[in-house]
Amino acid sequence: MTGLRRRAGWIAGALLALAGCGLAHFGGGAVVPPEEAIRITPGDGARAVRAATRLTVTVPDGRLERVRVTRTEDGGEAVPVAGRLTAHGRDWRPREPRLMLGARYVVDAVAVDGRGRRVARHTTFTTAVPRHRFIGYFTPEHRSTVGIGMIVSFSFTRPITDRAAVERAIRVTARPHTEIAAHWFGADRLDFRPRRYWRPGTEVTVDLRLRDVRGAADAYGIQRKKVRFSIGRSQVSTVDAVDHTLTVRREGRPPAVLPVSTGAAGHETYNGRMVVMERLEMTRMNGSTVGFGGEYDISDVPHALRLTSSGTFLHGNYWATPGTFGAFNTSHGCIGLRDVRGGGERTAAGWFYGQSLVGDVVEVVNSRGHRVAPDNGLGGWNLSWPQWLKGSALR
Repeated sequence: MTGLRRRAGWIAGALLALAGCGLAHFGGGAVVPPEEAIRITPGDGARAVRAATRLTVTVPDGRLERVRVTRTEDGGEAVPVAGRLTAHGRDWRPREPRLMLGARYVVDAVAVDGRGRRVARHTTFTTAVPRHRFIGYFTPEHRSTVGIGMIVSFSFTRPITDRAAVERAIRVTARPHTEIAAHWFGADRLDFRPRRYWRPGTEVTVDLRLRDVRGAADAYGIQRKKVRFSIGRSQVSTVDAVDHTLTVRREGRPPAVLPVSTGAAGHETYNGRMVVMERLEMTRMNGSTVGFGGEYDISDVPHALRLTSSGTFLHGNYWATPGTFGAFNTSHGCIGLRDVRGGGERTAAGWFYGQSLVGDVVEVVNSRGHRVAPDNGLGGWNLSWPQWLKGSALR
């Protein structure tokens, strides 16, 4: 189709991420766990890391091809962490030896062995928050442009018992005026969304007035800042699991229909509305991290768009035969588009990746899978407006 030949908006510098830890063939054909192929400290998921802890990325064999580290302070905008590779390419070290307290770090690394085979790792960790304090890490980032389905989501570093006080201290407003409401998912997550999808061009402001707000016994907020983001063009895509199609609807353009493969019997893709959480030019996917044992382990999945926290992606697929797409459902729950190894700009997956923003909506219909839970990723659009309002501590 002509749209594939005119792929626009390639976003350079997309992050690499790890969608599961499994086995990588590294170093003379030996089977090495990826956490050994690329060793990152502090470890993935570490919390309350001390400021004096050394941040390191190393490989025992081969070389590091690229390393990207970002730091988010007080839940604000992600900023790059400066560092350098050693001469032999096996070690990366930050320029500043001490970590920042109350911050979230994201490490993305790609290594290559002597045969040119690559493995990717993505890890995150958070540093200690001063005693008796809490912060809220949030999405989207300051000054970002996002899709019309974006939900403002806070994850707090401590369980919140006085939810009304915390909710009252966070104000989300929009120009033009938009009705917005909050919904709590448990004691440490608070989301905000409008009644309907955002209007393109809307400017959204998140005003955090959490400093000295008592969220729990002897736990007070430390944030006082404003975050602004804007809503881009309207794009909503529909995946039909029976017809094996992805229909892309963008304002002002005729629909584009792409052939896909969704979840096979027993591994059906979730039904319902999901929101693109992150765009990953390349990622590693391993079944052992999502309950599928060693059924698959692919170190270089191209053009991956994360749709749920539990591991549902819409991604490029270079290992299935071309006749699979549009005809059969063969995945473990993800949605696959035809691609080539390394990711092709003129493939179906490359085209869709280039057209997509974080915050775009992807709705799956006619799948035999369960409906996606509203707290799985940014799945709040699967609640009606009255259901959403019931989750507010102020209503």
